[in-house]
Amino acid sequence: MRDTRRARLILGLLLTAALVVLTIDHRTGVSSPLGPARGVGASLFGTAEQVVTGITRPVGEFVSAVANSTSAQGRIEELEGQNARLRADLAASALDKARSAELRRLIGTSQRGGFTVVTASVIARRGHPGFEDAVEIDAGTDDGVRPEMTVVNADGLVGRVVQATARTSTVVLLSDPASSAGARLEGGNEIGVINGVGEYGRLVRFRLLDSTAQLTPGTRIVSFGSQRGVPYVPGVPIGVIEQVEATPGELTRIAYARPFANLSGLDVVGVVVAAPKRDPRDAVLPIRDGQR
Repeated sequence: MRDTRRARLILGLLLTAALVVLTIDHRTGVSSPLGPARGVGASLFGTAEQVVTGITRPVGEFVSAVANSTSAQGRIEELEGQNARLRADLAASALDKARSAELRRLIGTSQRGGFTVVTASVIARRGHPGFEDAVEIDAGTDDGVRPEMTVVNADGLVGRVVQATARTSTVVLLSDPASSAGARLEGGNEIGVINGVGEYGRLVRFRLLDSTAQLTPGTRIVSFGSQRGVPYVPGVPIGVIEQVEATPGELTRIAYARPFANLSGLDVVGVVVAAPKRDPRDAVLPIRDGQR
C-alpha cells in the first residue's frame, strides 16, 4: 500500500476503533460482549504456548542434562583420582610392611652369624666393568661401606662390594660368571668353590675339591670365608645342591646349587662391616622341617 492521504485516514480510523473496543471491554468487565472472542484468543494462544513449551522443554532438559553430565564427569574423575591415591597408599603401606619384615629377618640372620651389617636397599640393576650381573645399593662410604665387603640378605649370600661412593655402592652378585667364593658342605669340612653361571641367579656351580667326598642333592652349602673375612665372611648360607654331574676320573666333583637368596628379586640387603669373631659354622642355615 502506498503512503497516501487515503491510507493514513484508514489507518487512523482502525486505531480509533481499536481504542474504542478496548475501552468498552475494560469498562464492562466480565459482561463484556467481547468475552467470547477473548476466550477464543486465549485458547488459541494457550494452545500455541503448550505446543512451544512441548518443543522447547526437551531441548532445555537436554541442555541441562549435558551440563549436569559435565559436572558428573568431573566428579567421577575426582573420585577416580582419590581411589588411585588410596590404592597407591595401600600399596606403599604393604611394601613398607614387607620391607620391615625383611629387615627384621636380616637382623636376625646377622645376629645368629655374629656379624655386623649396614642395611641398604637395592635401587638399580646395573653392569660394571668386568662383570655383567651387579646391582646398586643406597649405602656407601658415608655409612662405613668399603670395597670387598660381603653382602647378604635375610636368606643368604648375595655377593660382594666392588665399588663404593659416598652414598651408593656397586655389588657384584654371586651369580655373575666372573664371581667366585669359597664354600663348604654342611656338617663337614669338605670345601670347594662357588662360581656364577648367569641365568639370572637360578643356579650356581659348586666344584668340590675332594672327588671322593659324598655329594648328593639336598646337601646345603655355606661360605667358607676368606682371610680376615675379605671379601667373604664364613658361615653365610649359599644354597642347596639340586643336581650333581658325573665326573669319573676327574680330581674334582661338580654340582649345581640353587641359591637361598633370590638374586633376581633383591630388595633389602646388608653389607657386613664387621666379620664374626669366630666361624658360626652351620648356625645361620635355615632350620629344616622336623628339626628344632
